[in-house]
Amino acid sequence: MRVSNLFGETLRDMPADTEIVSHQTMLRAGYIRQLGAGIFSYLPLARRSIRKIEAVLREEMDAIGGQEINMPVVHPAELWQKTGRWDTIDDSLVRFKDRRGHDMVLAMTHEEVAADLTRTEIKSYKQLPALIYHIQTKFRDEARARGGLIRVREFVMKDSYSLDRDEDGLRLQYSNHYRAYFRIGLRVGLNLLAVGGDVGMMGGKVAHEFMYLTPIGEDSLVVCPACGYAANQEAAVFAKSPNLDVDDKPLEKVATPGASTIADLSTFLGITPAGTCKAVFFVAEFGASSSSKLVTALVRGDMDANPVLVKNHCGALNLRAAQPEEIVAAGMVPGYASPVGVAPGATLVIVDEAVAQAGGLVAGANDAGYHLLNVKCGRDFHPDIVANIALAVDGLACIHCGKPLAIQRGVEVGNIFQLGTRYSAALGATFLDETGVQKPVIMGSYGIGLGRLLACIAEEYRDDRGLKLPMSVAPFQVNLVSLCRTPEGQQRAEALYQEFLKAGIEVLFDDRKDASAGVKFADSELRGVPLQVVISERSMQNGGVEWKLRTSDDRSIIPLAMAVQTVKDEITRQLNDLNTGLADVPGWNG
Repeated sequence: MRVSNLFGETLRDMPADTEIVSHQTMLRAGYIRQLGAGIFSYLPLARRSIRKIEAVLREEMDAIGGQEINMPVVHPAELWQKTGRWDTIDDSLVRFKDRRGHDMVLAMTHEEVAADLTRTEIKSYKQLPALIYHIQTKFRDEARARGGLIRVREFVMKDSYSLDRDEDGLRLQYSNHYRAYFRIGLRVGLNLLAVGGDVGMMGGKVAHEFMYLTPIGEDSLVVCPACGYAANQEAAVFAKSPNLDVDDKPLEKVATPGASTIADLSTFLGITPAGTCKAVFFVAEFGASSSSKLVTALVRGDMDANPVLVKNHCGALNLRAAQPEEIVAAGMVPGYASPVGVAPGATLVIVDEAVAQAGGLVAGANDAGYHLLNVKCGRDFHPDIVANIALAVDGLACIHCGKPLAIQRGVEVGNIFQLGTRYSAALGATFLDETGVQKPVIMGSYGIGLGRLLACIAEEYRDDRGLKLPMSVAPFQVNLVSLCRTPEGQQRAEALYQEFLKAGIEVLFDDRKDASAGVKFADSELRGVPLQVVISERSMQNGGVEWKLRTSDDRSIIPLAMAVQTVKDEITRQLNDLNTGLADVPGWNG
């Protein structure tokens, strides 16, 4: 490719309204252009990089038995209605009617279609196991797109779907994907961390997210440096020290004027926050057919409620913070509230395990300026749900080894789910086993976002001059810069360009005659091509061409006759370095 013909200009000025440096850099380098909120065009450089990422994904999926298909972006609503997701997903799912008045969906994922294809194509246990995948556009109407390609509305995803006859087969395919995702990360130059995840709208029982650790990440991860436990904060658990006060003392109402917070209450009574019970109020929505319900979440005073865990254990579609008047309507007093004495059914009471197992705690008396001593779950109030709903935070004890947990930030580039029979049972995807019994196919779902992966690579591989992409992802392998002014020199530059092409080397040739050396070098650094070869009259006088790596400032002269072989050897070396460790990626231990 000649720079003089390249579609997409580099930008000298810093783009406005960009939060993340890698986003700014990709805009300035001429990789992407924004069309609307969370909607981007990929220019030739980015498209070449995306194609390389696609090739890695295809190789890894094919290696574990995947067969590539292509599923539509537009789906009949009936499929989503049968699985229940038509009613349980918020406005991020784009619903519309076609000209005939039929309800339709713009795909944000493809579980329904994969299950419907399974219904038509799988009849017998002899056809299982199977693995299908595609690389396809999705649309999710995010409330707040951000970070360039980090969180967008239109995106391309590789999603694969495993089909099995039993749980053992699902676990094997899940484990295969677990290893494949680590291999994909290494091959594109990223060290990924697998963390336990929330199954969310996907359903199922087991999920992992593959995270790129970075301060720009929007996910909070709970990590144990000692034993390696890792989970998204939304799904993390931790060890809870028991409350040792087990005496069965009667309730006692005491005046606590002005003590409407846990901190004030603890100070007033001279106790630790662990001796108190914190009430956190939400309003849950359970779907189109159900009215909203006030939820009272109870955690120990030294902990916080995890809204995601509360939502999941309640089975709610959406969860929002309750307003004071909604709390009052249920017979409780904000700042001094508890479920003690509240009419049954006025609120859904969900209690953290640490509260359910505790001895006497201090809780609100539903009377402004008063609290209750010696409150016990099961005696003084009866919970609707007992579950782990506390939020894991920095410094708490690891549930596995007891050492302190740490919070890190990350970007989720991929996820894997054990779906079970949720979609196959709803859509009639069954098979006949050896005895002639019809059973639902057991499914798994595995996704990885290509644009987000490229954005993370750009974040990892950049400096103040621009991108410095790994060889496996860079749009070109070598940037040939011609500074030749004479016709003879320009002919030599053209001949070297042709030699690179003949040798199968991906070369970006800066042949511009009206650009200065400074502009050419700045553009070369900005675009992030791994290798740079400079040819000029001066370099020829010094013995050949000037050569450098994008990751180094060291320059050297190599003979013109050795340029092609030197570049080929360096390409091989860098690709081999990226493949180091592929055989040793961790597996899923179940």
